[in-house]
Amino acid sequence: MKKFLVAVGLLAFIGALAPVNAATPNNQAQARAEVLSRGRGYYKDVFMDGGIALSSRKNLPATDYLGLTLDFFASAKSDELSPTDTLLQNNIFAGSKEDTNGWLLYPDGAPRYRMIYVNGGKAGKHLQSMSAAGRDNIRKFVAAGGSYLGTCAGAYVASSGAMGKGEIKNANLYLGLWPGYVRGTKLTKSRTDMRIESDSPLLRYYSFGRENIVAEVYHNSGCYVADHDMTKFPKGVEHLSRYVFEDTERVSIDGTISAWSYKANEGTGRAISCGSHPEGVKDGDRLNYMSAMMLYAMDGNAAPQPKGELKANDLREMNKRTEDNAPEYTRIGDGQYHHFTVNVPSGCDKMVVSLEGYEGENNFDLVLFGKRGELAYSDKASHKTKEKGCNKQLVVKAPSAGVWYLSVYCATMVDSVEGEYGTEYSGRTDVLNGVPYSIMVNFE
Repeated sequence: MKKFLVAVGLLAFIGALAPVNAATPNNQAQARAEVLSRGRGYYKDVFMDGGIALSSRKNLPATDYLGLTLDFFASAKSDELSPTDTLLQNNIFAGSKEDTNGWLLYPDGAPRYRMIYVNGGKAGKHLQSMSAAGRDNIRKFVAAGGSYLGTCAGAYVASSGAMGKGEIKNANLYLGLWPGYVRGTKLTKSRTDMRIESDSPLLRYYSFGRENIVAEVYHNSGCYVADHDMTKFPKGVEHLSRYVFEDTERVSIDGTISAWSYKANEGTGRAISCGSHPEGVKDGDRLNYMSAMMLYAMDGNAAPQPKGELKANDLREMNKRTEDNAPEYTRIGDGQYHHFTVNVPSGCDKMVVSLEGYEGENNFDLVLFGKRGELAYSDKASHKTKEKGCNKQLVVKAPSAGVWYLSVYCATMVDSVEGEYGTEYSGRTDVLNGVPYSIMVNFE
């Protein structure tokens, strides 16, 4: 992950000293572009959960602002719920016959979106409305390298439990995407300011108002970190902002952590929680605040790992299904890359990579890419195939000796449109359970 320097200094202003906390605008623009450029190998960028007991939002301004693609589920209001809401929610998160592990995951368990965003609402009721398999798939999504952002109820959902009246509530339901608990602010239908302190990674992407304070963020029964001593948490937990709310007669939350993140290791995604509601704002600092959290979440996506090394004349069959629990040999999903390595010997006149589909399941479009020394994406590859279908060969004449990367890309995608409950799939839905293929390399 590329690191960006944050310039910190002091600037005299009307006789007072005010910290200059942010990187330069050029560095911030570069940081944003760097994150946005890494969206290859996913079906889309963001999935928005507006399911049962959550706000059924149908747009997310920050995705338009950042130029990201979005799918979403928006259930009916609580008093209008029908069995359809539960069925659709289960199909999306837990899976169905058509898509056995749900929308968030590829057949091999890799994240199908870069990030899931969970709306505000009633966290406990939403989690109760999901099956155990649905909750577990969100955990698998983050564990496999996908990232998470939740605001208000979505922040509760990501926690290990909510503390109140001397006990921890809903610990059996909450997802535990970060190793800590939250407390409810008991502040309803109000607004707070957010202080972005000088060590916050959000400053990589934007500067915020005077002294980096985001003003007037809507707040309605949100939460904060129960223990704001960050030194007590394991490595990977970070604070992103703190509440500025000095009306102690109402609540005592001034200075408590209002947004925080956790990334367990390089192989997982990053989970970000925010106790308030910046998600619906279409301009200004609050939009930048939401966008910065999305960027930092996606900056925490795990880098893809090769499926394995291809040996000369050794046929590798990628035909396993999700249920086989063999991700190194599992079928490929829509918009996904499978990466492989191959060691090319010196003095080789030609490398030939052969790709073949399976009879009855070869009416999909797969593409082969190759590049020496780094992952072979469509925009980086030095060699690629152009033919339609599954069956093809990639021929590299006089390849340089060393480690080459070969990639298989599934160009066949489902069609998606906005319907009554959000995104609906049609067209090549048979791709959702994956496309089987075999791959082999030989040298001449």
